[in-house]
Amino acid sequence: MTELRESQRTSDADISNDFDMEEDKLREECGVFGVFNHADAAALTALGMHALQHRGQEAAGMVTFDGSRFNSERRLGLVGDHFSKKGTMERIRGDSAIGHVRYSTTGETILRNVQPLFADLAGGGFTVCHNGNLTNALLLREQLIESGAICQSTSDTEVILHLVARSSRSRFIEKFIDALRALEGAYSLVALTNKKLIGARDPLGIRPLVLGDLDGSPILASETCALDIIGARFVREIENGEIVVITKDGIESLHPFPKVQPRPCVFEYIYFSRPDSIVGGRSVYEVRKNMGRQLAKESVCEADMVIPVPDSGVPAAIGFAQESGIPYELGIIRNHYVGRTFIEPTQQIRALGVKLKHSANRMAIKGKRIVLIDDSIVRGTTSVKIVEMMYDAGASEVHMRIASPPITHPDFYGIDTPDQRALLAATHTLEEMKEYIGVSSLAFLSVDGLYRSMGFDGRDDLNPQFTDHCFTGDYPTPLTDQHGETEPRQLSLLAEAG
Repeated sequence: MTELRESQRTSDADISNDFDMEEDKLREECGVFGVFNHADAAALTALGMHALQHRGQEAAGMVTFDGSRFNSERRLGLVGDHFSKKGTMERIRGDSAIGHVRYSTTGETILRNVQPLFADLAGGGFTVCHNGNLTNALLLREQLIESGAICQSTSDTEVILHLVARSSRSRFIEKFIDALRALEGAYSLVALTNKKLIGARDPLGIRPLVLGDLDGSPILASETCALDIIGARFVREIENGEIVVITKDGIESLHPFPKVQPRPCVFEYIYFSRPDSIVGGRSVYEVRKNMGRQLAKESVCEADMVIPVPDSGVPAAIGFAQESGIPYELGIIRNHYVGRTFIEPTQQIRALGVKLKHSANRMAIKGKRIVLIDDSIVRGTTSVKIVEMMYDAGASEVHMRIASPPITHPDFYGIDTPDQRALLAATHTLEEMKEYIGVSSLAFLSVDGLYRSMGFDGRDDLNPQFTDHCFTGDYPTPLTDQHGETEPRQLSLLAEAG
């Protein structure tokens, strides 16, 4: 069997639960990256992971193949904390590699959940990393365990390894397709064997995946910004339901699923993708500015300045200011150097809340009527603190405008949303939300306005163009693991399974 050499120098017991209790943003689960047949595969993968760091800051992992064995490095923390060190990179040399970054969370963190996951199969080593979430992973896991499988992690990705291993098909790629046929939900996968780099996207294309080329070496990545950092050429997006099999003979494209209209996740445009990425042929930055412009058309107000909530609200605030004619100002200054462990997280320090990361530009704000622009409201706790900060700095009026519709439903496709009862817009009317946050006025971008921002006349209710269930409740796939449950019940990278 192919040998796996692995370094996991952080034990589960070493992980602290030092996190920001007041964090009030949606979290995207992962970013994936892969390189085939390049002498600097490990270094390129580390750079690609670094470019995708915004998709996950909790953990990072890489597996390489050097012609005789697989080498694995999986660590808690940021890419730069581990994969910039000479000793680390020497341990994981190879001419093909895949890498994964994982988001941070308030749940328990254990190293064995960090991807890529590896298994020694009958035909050789197989390693895979996953962006998304499977909505039938718990059912599949229970069935696998009942039939004798031994699970080593609580990640839904491990189900894929077992399904591939247990397939009765003869060829590896047929086993892989066999496994995918059993899956429900959202996935973009990058996998590696001793001969192949494989990319796969779920039938609806909910999670993103692109193909690039660097001097003849194929690249797979969650976003185009990861191609840019290594100087790779963008080739195309992997299509919904497509599998690409990359070998030294070239690239083979397979379409094993019935063709359906793609429904990519609309939150890639609202929040998750980096502004300099191109998603679905659209500039994420321009789309976010368009959201701000459309928001201004729908809900302009009398004010002296437009202020973004940094950093996510910046492009929309620029668009809002351009459309409304209200001057754009930096009324909130973000401290980018506050680490989560920079000071002992006592209750007194936690009470400082958002002030550790954001400060008011008092001289600009004092006596002014301001419009705060943010990308979304989840629980609303951060919005309350920022509004309080604006009033404390002397603002005479604070109006809040949100460049997306109200989030009323939880996500089960790879976004860490709270239970529906914790979503502010699911439990409060617009007027109640305004009173809770403490603003002079509050307005959200409409659902049709969101679609207009991306070049459509509005939402096609019969054949929606995007996965937008957080706003509409229209889930595009079965939610098998949720049936009959009052609490969200899904395998994820969040915590131990019960």
